[in-house]
This record gives sequence, C-alpha cells and structure tokens, in this order.
Amino acid sequence: MTNEVTGALICLDCAEAVLDEAIKKNCNLIISHHPIIFRGLKKITGSNYVERVVEKAIRNNISIYAIHTNLDNIAVGVNKKICDKFGLTNCKLLLPSPFKGDGLGVRHGSGMIGTLPKPFTEIVFLNKVKKVMKAGSLRHTQLLNKKVNKIAVCGGSGSFLLAEAIRQKADVFVTADFKYHQFFDGENKVLIADIGHYESEQFTKELLRDLLMEKFSIFAPRFKKGEKNLPLLLSAVNTNPINYL
Repeated sequence: MTNEVTGALICLDCAEAVLDEAIKKNCNLIISHHPIIFRGLKKITGSNYVERVVEKAIRNNISIYAIHTNLDNIAVGVNKKICDKFGLTNCKLLLPSPFKGDGLGVRHGSGMIGTLPKPFTEIVFLNKVKKVMKAGSLRHTQLLNKKVNKIAVCGGSGSFLLAEAIRQKADVFVTADFKYHQFFDGENKVLIADIGHYESEQFTKELLRDLLMEKFSIFAPRFKKGEKNLPLLLSAVNTNPINYL
C-alpha cells in the first residue's frame, strides 16, 4: 500500500474494539505487539473475530503491523521494560542468542535477569509485583522463606526458560502461562510467579511509543511554527480476555 499515514494507534492486541478506536481517531495504521493472524486464513466470512478484524481493516483502508517476537527478543525490548518497572539493575539477557551478525555483541535473546536495589522478603516482593503489574491475581509456587534479590523475567509464555533461571540462581522467576505440572519443575530451587500473559506485556505499548519517537522524527515533538506531528496514540482499550472474580 502507498497510502500516507494519518495516524498510528499502538496496542497489545488488535481486537475489534481497537479497530473501532482507530477508525474513530482517524488512525489508518495499527501497530500491534501480537499479530491478529496466528494461523493462515482460508476464508474471510466474518465468522470469528479474526476474520471480522481483517475484513473491517480492509474495508476501512487500515494497515495492521505486528511486532511480536522481534520485540520479545532484543535487549531493549519487552523484558527490559519489565525489569525497569521492578527497578532491577545489572540487567542482562537470560538466554542470549548465539547470533552476532551485527558485530556489536549479543543484543538478542530470551528473557532477562537482574538484581533488586535491596533484598525483599518473598511476600513483600510478590505484593510489589502484583501492584506494579496491575495483576488481578498472582499464581506462585511454595514460598522458600528467604530474602529475594536476583530476579528473572520473561514477558508472555516463559516456562521454557525455567531451567535457565534456576541455573543462574534466580530467586524469583516472573512470567506467565505456566501449566499445572510445570510448577512442579521449580523443585523449590526458585519461586515461580505467574502474573498472566496480558499483565506481563501490558507496558509494551509504552515501549513501542518510546522507540518509535526515538527512531522516527516524524513522531517526535516539533517546535517549529507550522509543523505538525503525526499522531502516535496509545490504545485506551483493555484487550485482556481474562477477567478475575
């Protein structure tokens, strides 16, 4: 497409309500963390929410661009944002990628690990996590009755990093989407804190906005008379499909 962008709306999930928001706010570009299409579409009949979003986007000339794992697997991405929210220092990739094609060292990989400014008791830290991440609930393994200082994190589904968090002697592993039997794999070597998928990635919108404003001057504040910024908006829609009672 060669259409000029009238405005960009940043979201975590491109749900129907987000598309309606984009239309209302005159944004013809949606920048989403999660892609709307995870499996190939063989038809567009409006029979489910994916087909309805695609159809409405086409009818309203709205482009949808998804970031997803590109933003998950960089050193300044989703996991660094979580570390910043917790105030962690000395942060590094939990599982660095062996790829060094840019010649600048390892800047890609999964998860992140860092240290707290000062040790907390487990219950104090878990309450901090729940408050900072605005979690409706928090699932965790048995308390180990010790102070915590070294924290591993992974936005979204992070169970595949549990062994690495244990190997690097993390006191707590904060992530999401642990299945019942996977909690046993902690084996009292690390406190697993499952905060929910949406909750772990909700600040990705802020991250995307800041990166775009840094990299593209068209979004950055301009003070010359007569110049107008391209609207770069954060979606006001809460797309979390999970509710808590």
